[in-house]
Amino acid sequence: MTTPAGKNSDNPGRPAKSDASSLKPRDAATLIVVDRSGPPRILMGRRRPSQVFLPDKFVFPGGRADRIDRIITAAGDLGESCLRKLLIDMKGGAASPQRARGLALAALRETYEEAGLLIGQPGRPPCGSDTPAQSDQGAWAGFLGEDITPALTPLTFLARAITPPGRPRRYDTRFFLVDAAHIAKTVPPPDDELRDLGWFTIEELRRLDVPNITRAVIEDVNEYLGAKGRGDADWPVPFYYFRAGTFERVLLRS
Repeated sequence: MTTPAGKNSDNPGRPAKSDASSLKPRDAATLIVVDRSGPPRILMGRRRPSQVFLPDKFVFPGGRADRIDRIITAAGDLGESCLRKLLIDMKGGAASPQRARGLALAALRETYEEAGLLIGQPGRPPCGSDTPAQSDQGAWAGFLGEDITPALTPLTFLARAITPPGRPRRYDTRFFLVDAAHIAKTVPPPDDELRDLGWFTIEELRRLDVPNITRAVIEDVNEYLGAKGRGDADWPVPFYYFRAGTFERVLLRS
């Protein structure tokens, strides 16, 4: 997950700075898979110590969004409230429902790649859908090759966070939540980005070595799971970012 070099979009005639403080956040997505068959348990894994970004930390499965994520056919759609909240203050390009859906699909793809879990429905996308031919599926070839169509309807947009300036990688990450009941298939993970994959209670998560922002999102998950009678449409999405050196938390409402 490298950030390609390029020109400074604010000053197209000048080369981009090489230091980390100049990096622009890239769209990314993460999936919080919750097993509620008993006391809630959440899937997490530990990143390899050799990785540049968050080495040796426990994280939810996730990663950078790819343009192909925007054109993959899904079973069902995101809820209208979820979609509206995803469109709030989109950065780095035009806001569109297609881009918002692509973020959710990126979370599903990355969870398959890193944890071997396929969230969706049995069967491939129907003929005549917009999903590209197998030769053009790129990062999605493995997922769709398992004869599963990714499903968006079960996803909840839970939180959002932008990596502070000065980090070796910067991401504008959307955290989605899904119930483990929507796992259609489990396979060996295609890559080895995450080790020590396991299901943890909230109390166990609080004792893991996790990034600070993940620790904040864990508390958001706890609040969400403990809310009674609150639908996803009423969930105010916490948005974390730094402004003028100060950590901010605002709530996104549809």
